[in-house]
Amino acid sequence: MKRIGLIAHDERKEDLLLWVGKNLDALRGEDLFATGTTGGLLLERYPGLKVTRFLSGPLGGDQQMGSHIAGGEIDLLIFFIDPLGTHPHDVDIKALLRLAVLYNVPSAFNQATADFLVTSPHFRGEYRPLKKSYDAYLKRLS
Repeated sequence: MKRIGLIAHDERKEDLLLWVGKNLDALRGEDLFATGTTGGLLLERYPGLKVTRFLSGPLGGDQQMGSHIAGGEIDLLIFFIDPLGTHPHDVDIKALLRLAVLYNVPSAFNQATADFLVTSPHFRGEYRPLKKSYDAYLKRLS
């Protein structure tokens, strides 16, 4: 079972909802996590879908998702980003993306990449990405 984070900016929420609908068979039975508004829309559109909801992104949901990534509790991140909009919580978004890169979590920021991830043989099978050791960094701090 994969633990999948789902987030979408307001301007991309409908795109994510359509993508989830297109991939419903693949996503059913997976452990889905979403920021508040996105999660609510998913539950409304797809009754019976199991989604753990965090707070809305601007109210801390992006940071909650980041915490789950840092804790090794998210295997895959799908975040449909609006590249043209301004976002008051841009700092939180950058922190979330930084954590996804730092912890080597496969991430998609648009439909094309999300399609590649969900159709990858690694999606159904066991996959353990390489984990970089940060021991030297931690030792330097102590």
